[in-house]
Amino acid sequence: MEATSVAAEGQTFNQRFDEYGQWREVFVKELQAFAQWLAERGLGSSAALERLARLQEQAFDDKITVAFVAEYSRGKSELINALFFSSYGRRIMPASAGRTTMCPTELTWDAARPPSVQLLPIETRKLSASLADWRLKGSSWLTVPIDARSADDVAKAVQRVTETTQVSQEEARRLGFWNDEDPADNPPLTPAGLVEVPRWRHAVINFPHPLLKKGLVILDTPGLNAIGAEPELTVSLLPQAQAVLFILGADTGVTRSDRQIWQEHLLRHIDAVGLRLIVLNKIDTLWDALTSKEEQAEQIRRQRHGVAQTLGVPVNHVLAVSAQKALVGKITRDAALVRASAIRQLESVLVDSLLGQRHLILHQSLLTGLAEISAEAQRLLGMRLRDLTEQSQEIAGLQGKNASARRSIRARLARERKEFDACVNKVLGLRAAQNKLLNQAFHELGGKTIKRELAELAAQLQGKMLTLGFQKPYLKTFARLQEVLEGSQDIAGQIQRMLAESYVSLNTEFGFSLAAPATLDLSAFKADLQKIAESNRHMFSVGNAFKMSSGEFADRLVAAIAMRLRAVFEAAANEMELWSKASTAQLDIQLKERRHNFVVRSETIERIQQADLDLGTRLRELDDRLIDVRQDQLQLQRRSEALAQTVHDAGRALQAAAQAHSDPA
Repeated sequence: MEATSVAAEGQTFNQRFDEYGQWREVFVKELQAFAQWLAERGLGSSAALERLARLQEQAFDDKITVAFVAEYSRGKSELINALFFSSYGRRIMPASAGRTTMCPTELTWDAARPPSVQLLPIETRKLSASLADWRLKGSSWLTVPIDARSADDVAKAVQRVTETTQVSQEEARRLGFWNDEDPADNPPLTPAGLVEVPRWRHAVINFPHPLLKKGLVILDTPGLNAIGAEPELTVSLLPQAQAVLFILGADTGVTRSDRQIWQEHLLRHIDAVGLRLIVLNKIDTLWDALTSKEEQAEQIRRQRHGVAQTLGVPVNHVLAVSAQKALVGKITRDAALVRASAIRQLESVLVDSLLGQRHLILHQSLLTGLAEISAEAQRLLGMRLRDLTEQSQEIAGLQGKNASARRSIRARLARERKEFDACVNKVLGLRAAQNKLLNQAFHELGGKTIKRELAELAAQLQGKMLTLGFQKPYLKTFARLQEVLEGSQDIAGQIQRMLAESYVSLNTEFGFSLAAPATLDLSAFKADLQKIAESNRHMFSVGNAFKMSSGEFADRLVAAIAMRLRAVFEAAANEMELWSKASTAQLDIQLKERRHNFVVRSETIERIQQADLDLGTRLRELDDRLIDVRQDQLQLQRRSEALAQTVHDAGRALQAAAQAHSDPA
């Protein structure tokens, strides 16, 4: 059975997310048209066109990850079904009583791969390789094909994530599911004395759902044991989610394991830009024929306030719903049941807060990039206007003059060309000095630096029981990495000052119109580094001594931290490279224009000298070119303003919607 259309179902989240996806697609096309227009008119330097390509990629591939975190039997999978999959007329994610989703599961869409469920065997936990490493080894995963047209086939394939296997206590200990220090959290033994553990370590469901196609990624995480045993979840995947929904049961309240998940794996690890919502599920357990709706509402209100106080969050971050009733109401088209489930409020808050935050980040990046590209193009057009005006004045001055005047102009051109050659030599020296400094920064920001620092940290952990003293080398490692970023910032400052001084000299000596390059700011990457250090600091405390005594766990932890660090350092290096290109792009393009100007002027004088060109004809050509350049200036301004207005309009629409729904973020 094929899924019905998202629009027909009328889900707030689906509709709004789809609209946001459509806006991004339209905006990418507008950016492509702008880039083509700049290229056709020779206004786009290689750096500017690369910046536009990155903006297009950022707008088009902007992924939004929503993570669902809960202890077992809180209705997490049912909530995912109610929010995203009710259009299929049945459950897609397994949501029976007891433990269902046994391994962390990602739902995403990659058009380059067929619909499938990929399953990574649990035995891979005994090896030190991270999940990121295993993702590159496709042959290590079991791939289950999916017929996306059949809801039954999809549900059957997804059911594989619930599979378990039975192992000895020693094997369970190695896999991270048995802790002698905290036996209360250990799973029960079977009559044969074995331990039931998940069969799979991780699952990736590649599924062509409309929202997944638009860039949504759903991360479904199982209970405390699975989260605690997989450091990459808390170090990498969860911190980079744009929203985390922590699901509690209205019938259980905040249990000890709920509080442990919150304090150890969510409170520390969610980045400041993330949206954290507490979802109090199963409010239908409070529905009672002997209790009035007012009394039920008061019960829910007290529970929400109690949860907010226990977890230390604002009460409007706690929303109460019934995922099961929401799913039933949507499938049966029972509007009253959907309203009673309160799912619409969660959808509205989630989409408006989440999309508002994402667009704010995208909004700033897009506007900054467009402003820089437009300013560079306007400077180039201003230079063309000045050069054409000088050419026009030069040609007009030849009217009625004798051959000696023309020879004088040729001599002046030869002198200016000689000066230009000297200028080029100066620029080449400047570029060599700039590249030398850049290579120093890139060397320090490269993967070898992270590998060296974390190898030293791992060596200190190897074969030792963890003590409080191990936080010191951990923090020293991050202090040294901070120094690397600070050193790169200093190098960028040297480059900026060198270019600014050289540009003043070039403007004065050779008549360029070069603006001082902007200052590179790497503080955001330093802040990212600090967040990673602080959010994982507790992993190196005495409370984690038992887990860290396992060499495999320690290796996986260090590998997971290394993956996040590589992402930060690669992003910093890319930002520095793009900044460097943008800082010299105006010089490159003005040199190109100056060289072209010399060629045109020389050819013009030569043709006039040989009586091959009429002065009046050349003046009219120059006048026409002046008109074209002025029109390009107007077109550039209009196109830039239209693109900026498109970004502003989308932002205002999202903000207005967020305000209407009492944004908890």
